[in-house]
Amino acid sequence: MSSTVVKALMLLEHFSEDEPELGLSELARRSGVDKAAVHRMLGAMAETGLVEQQADSRLYRLGAGVLRLARVRETAFPISSIVQPILDTLSAETGETAHASLISGRALANIATCESKKGSRVSLIAGEVLPYHSTASGLAVLAFGGDALLQRVLSTSLEAKTRFTVTEASELGARVDVTREKGFSESDQTNEEDVHGIAAPVFDRTGMACGAVSVSTPSHRMTEVQRDLTIGAVLRAGSAITDGLGGQRPRSYADLIAPLMTGS
Repeated sequence: MSSTVVKALMLLEHFSEDEPELGLSELARRSGVDKAAVHRMLGAMAETGLVEQQADSRLYRLGAGVLRLARVRETAFPISSIVQPILDTLSAETGETAHASLISGRALANIATCESKKGSRVSLIAGEVLPYHSTASGLAVLAFGGDALLQRVLSTSLEAKTRFTVTEASELGARVDVTREKGFSESDQTNEEDVHGIAAPVFDRTGMACGAVSVSTPSHRMTEVQRDLTIGAVLRAGSAITDGLGGQRPRSYADLIAPLMTGS
């Protein structure tokens, strides 16, 4: 894929529920691409319906073409109908916010969430991009998603999201190794203050991680009892989503997590 096409499609990643509309200058600033080039890219995507521009504000937003493609994808490869009930069960079991993410191009994107019913809870935005290096979900994918993905992430600049974020490639590599040994990942305040995440990989048909399922808990509520409960529940959810999407867990991984899933 040409670099121009990649840059154009990556512009779409800057839109979110919190910021559904963005101006030309802001998109140029965030993407680091020349303003004139961004304008041409947006014009081309507007012709295909991927984005549209508000006549009054001149702000851009995602177009109806994205919705059409999403419906085609969901019809051919249903995900939401499979994942959401599992997240609902996971959140009910743990009492905390559960969410699932999938690899989307060069990023990890949150695809579904079930928020905790507690007043103090972790909230996530639909479509939110999750950093590989600072989230439990990202660590789970890096540990079981293949060496090419891991090396690509290790070769990039690792942004400090909080004062606890791992920004050295060697340290991140060590955390990935620990995740492989345990079968699940864990992050404590490395992506957001007072957020403790525990995640398990979701595998595709080839036995490679294509995403993750995670529980996010306020760090001050993460006791040893809550941690043990969450680990087992997350691993069961990861296996259920893998099965529901027609994926396959590597035999070595299934054997590794079996005692944790049953609590024995």
